[in-house]
Amino acid sequence: MKQAGVTALFVIILYALQTSLLPLIAYHGVTADLLLLFTTSMAFLRGARIGALAGFSVGLLQDLVSGTFLGMNAFTRLILGFLVGKFSDEVFKEQFFLPVFASLLVTVANYFILALLMLLLGYRFNLMGHMQYTLLPMLIYQLVFAYPVHRLTYELNKRYGKA
Repeated sequence: MKQAGVTALFVIILYALQTSLLPLIAYHGVTADLLLLFTTSMAFLRGARIGALAGFSVGLLQDLVSGTFLGMNAFTRLILGFLVGKFSDEVFKEQFFLPVFASLLVTVANYFILALLMLLLGYRFNLMGHMQYTLLPMLIYQLVFAYPVHRLTYELNKRYGKA
């Protein structure tokens, strides 16, 4: 129970940083997605079940707080957390390069899943132009923040987790 409370506090701190401080360094409104990085790290460290649960939880938090389409972030992060968790069974948990690299792949996958959902909902946009002004800066931000978030998640898991 203590682990759940500490993890929830950590998620709230990450969300507060994401919504209050990171917009100060935003490029055309694009910043890092710390909760997506947290989902990737939890999935790497704890496996598919916990990764999916973490992804659904932080996605639902973002959906409820942002007021956008309910369930879009929860759905995409649940899928990505599960897939990364399935992949993590094959690698060493102590590696730090792999989760940082995986966060870039997860960011690209998240972007395209959300773009596909938006197209299915009837929204039209120039995908190539949108990728240039949204996806590329986000990948740079994700690369910068991936290691610190993974390191903090690793320490949290080492201290309070079962692994």
